[in-house]
Amino acid sequence: MMHPGLDWLASSEDGRAWLERLPRLVDECADLWSLEVGEPFAYTYTSLTLKVRLRDGQPAVLKLQFPHREAEHEAAALALWDGDGAIRLLAHEPQRHVLLLERCEPGTPLSDLPAEDALQILEGLLPRLWKPARESFRPLAKEAAWWAGYLPTRWEQHGRPYERELLDAALEAIEELSNSQGDQVLVNQDLHADNVLRAEREPWLVIDPKPLAGEREFGIAAIVRGHELGRGRAFVEHRLDRLTESLGLDRDRARRWTLAQTLAWAADEEVIPEQVECARWLMQIQ
Repeated sequence: MMHPGLDWLASSEDGRAWLERLPRLVDECADLWSLEVGEPFAYTYTSLTLKVRLRDGQPAVLKLQFPHREAEHEAAALALWDGDGAIRLLAHEPQRHVLLLERCEPGTPLSDLPAEDALQILEGLLPRLWKPARESFRPLAKEAAWWAGYLPTRWEQHGRPYERELLDAALEAIEELSNSQGDQVLVNQDLHADNVLRAEREPWLVIDPKPLAGEREFGIAAIVRGHELGRGRAFVEHRLDRLTESLGLDRDRARRWTLAQTLAWAADEEVIPEQVECARWLMQIQ
């Protein structure tokens, strides 16, 4: 049941314990929900996702999460969407950190489409996903404060890998935007074109949300910076312009939120140069 994408977890005590428990977890869930367990999906990093069939033969997905911050409210987000533009949550075992999910078939990603066609699909999906947020979701302001808390430390730890001006631009955006937001809706930190799959119940469905409660301007950040629909400053600026215009968003707020999150996600154990470069483009765009 091991997957090479999960090998990095063996470097921590918690990770090793979870990996050791995985086969038993799969067996427990198969018994609990009467599942026929198949092969894992090819890509994984913080969870093991397996193709399964329900008792009636219907295809589904068994997702076993390694407990981590960004996945804490995935089930709650899927429950709130209730299949409206996103996969359905079929069952949830919070103590085991396990989700039973609707499977998208054929499951090809939105990034396979021409970029302009994909953006049109996203323009239709986003307003449906921006449901009024309940208190159970972590506020964007709180998440951004967490970024601000570690950004200077990581910048120093990695030997100041980019200019101080870029760090300051991200910190200023967090400080100025967090307390002046518009309506709080359910936004997804990781909604990019590889996390939207072709399906049968609807043409396209969102998977793998990393939810927060925040303003709509933040909700396009992962699409704007994502390279799935074209890499380069011109592509980033075009996505920013098109999405903010078509969805009626404040362009500068969306630009600065994207800059802040892009830089916050650009360095953990290692620095991701492409993320830093994208944050730099966003700082330069006027």
